[in-house]
Amino acid sequence: MEYVTAVPHPRSEAAVPARSGRRSLAVALLSGALGAAVALLATRQRWAEGTATVAGGDFPLTATGSDVTGVPAALAVVGLAAMVAVFAVRRAGRFAVAALLALSGAGIVTAALAGVADGSALDEKAAAATGDTSATVQALSHTAWPYAAAAGGVLILLAGLLALRYGPRWPAMSGRYERGTERPRRAARPVDPERPEEIWKALDRGEDPTGA
Repeated sequence: MEYVTAVPHPRSEAAVPARSGRRSLAVALLSGALGAAVALLATRQRWAEGTATVAGGDFPLTATGSDVTGVPAALAVVGLAAMVAVFAVRRAGRFAVAALLALSGAGIVTAALAGVADGSALDEKAAAATGDTSATVQALSHTAWPYAAAAGGVLILLAGLLALRYGPRWPAMSGRYERGTERPRRAARPVDPERPEEIWKALDRGEDPTGA
């Protein structure tokens, strides 16, 4: 009786990391791009609203995300740049950029959640509207946009964590795009002296049509 031992094909074993690398790359790109877009969009929306008491009655005030804090928008731009840069570097450089990407996401989450209860932006607007530096906003309320910005930060954080875990399996830019490398020039065709148009074209290119 013969016993058959199943031996995994080496090509199938190598294909598993490649597939996981491609999947993680796709998820990271989608998460990073979507997270940055959501965070940037959220900072342009109304985060808080309230009223200030003036001589003519109550004056409505609103504050956008950028009024409350500029951190989420700035870190979203940093995250986008890091998402692109992760393909331009390798080894330790890729790890550092991936860590920056993850920290950008974490910073967005922290700043957005801190802005949920922040009324200082509206207090400044109340002081400007009333002319009283000690004036504060009344009937303060917040919208859901700070949480949307935090969700965008979570997506960027996920992209950074994926880059830290699977970044070594991701492709890098071709060597011809790296600094210090030039594409080899093709040798110039010999100019036919019997064809004046080729002589003029060679002169336009800065070549010597005589071949000297």
